[in-house]
Amino acid sequence: AGGCSCCLAAALPLLLLLLPAGCPVRAQNDTEPIVLEGKCLVVCDSSPSADGAITSSLGISVRSGSAKVAFSATRSTNHEPSEMSNRTMTIYFDQVLVNIGNHFDLTSSIFVAPRKGIYSFSFHVVKVYNRQTIQVSLMQNGYPVISAFAGDQDVTREAASNGVLLLMEREDKVHLKLERGNLMGGWKYSTFSGFLVFPL
Repeated sequence: AGGCSCCLAAALPLLLLLLPAGCPVRAQNDTEPIVLEGKCLVVCDSSPSADGAITSSLGISVRSGSAKVAFSATRSTNHEPSEMSNRTMTIYFDQVLVNIGNHFDLTSSIFVAPRKGIYSFSFHVVKVYNRQTIQVSLMQNGYPVISAFAGDQDVTREAASNGVLLLMEREDKVHLKLERGNLMGGWKYSTFSGFLVFPL
């Protein structure tokens, strides 16, 4: 129509539309391609994969908007929970501010990577009315990756803070662990945040 050319390989799930200049712009419903003047539009007949990507039978992978991953958790009370007496010494949080993709579990305070990629993490663990030095480590699959310390005895509040970029595989787990000292005075206002920088 109107001098437009359309190349369609019927045996393939890939639809290629080629339109020269002068062809009118037309938009169709959500299940059909949007045709633009003078543009080439590729549409894959496919379904989202488990990691949030869309992959056609030709092996073409396209990341969808739903593949965004981010979380931020905080501690809203100074009361020490009974969980801190366990042997894992996991630092727990009780309020989620952001949890895009729902990959941070508040109960366990563990983040599980939904796909392979580069992730950014940061934490600020505040000790309150505590003269002991604390060491907080970010754990990846049970092993410490980075640590931070807070040990000033002349202040009522001090934060152990650090940040890192990590290469993570799908199902890798990250959490915070108290490696040294205690948080008997609580850790209100502490935060733990992370997000997917880009998938691999």
